[in-house]
Amino acid sequence: MITDDGGSPERVGREPAIVFDLGGVLIDWDPRYLYRRFFDDEAAMETFLSRIVTPEWNRGLDGGRGWDEAVSSLTREYPEHADLIAAYRDRWDEMLGGPIDGTVRILSDLRTAGYEIHALTNWSAETFPKALGRYPFLGWFQDIIVSGEEGLVKPDPRLYRVLLDRIGRRAEHCIFIDDSGANIDSAVALGFDAILFRSPEQLGCALAERDIVVG
Repeated sequence: MITDDGGSPERVGREPAIVFDLGGVLIDWDPRYLYRRFFDDEAAMETFLSRIVTPEWNRGLDGGRGWDEAVSSLTREYPEHADLIAAYRDRWDEMLGGPIDGTVRILSDLRTAGYEIHALTNWSAETFPKALGRYPFLGWFQDIIVSGEEGLVKPDPRLYRVLLDRIGRRAEHCIFIDDSGANIDSAVALGFDAILFRSPEQLGCALAERDIVVG
């Protein structure tokens, strides 16, 4: 361990710790995969997703809200959509697509090269165990910080501080990868070197610019 002057011990190696978001970076998740089975009209589906089971409602689940309470409350508000709302909980796993293979290959290469790898994800504590069972590469991470377990959701800077405390690093000694601009902005404000993910190819180039060569 290295101790900064007047500071607490920090686990710092010669290389940065690399922190991945999961959904949209390593795992393809989209509620449309499920709801296209219910809707013939794409526009009607988009209206349902934007006005009923909204991103804000899902964010509450990611922050630790209980699924049964959330579904019951929303059903009371929109009883005509009871079956569709219940499907969000009961058939949640049908929203999961496959792994994003190019990023998984990058993660594998980083692991093989001995980099310290962690994950920081907005995910419900109730559904995350299903992902652990479905995607073996999640077992490669040294630490995974799950928003629903902490009661905090990105881009709240407190969740990033939970990560830093857990892994024993300072933000400037970490590279953070996420597909959300808001999450990236929060990380940068805390001192992370951050990469806004757009594709595995773009990520590989961004890492190479930092002298981290994969593949």
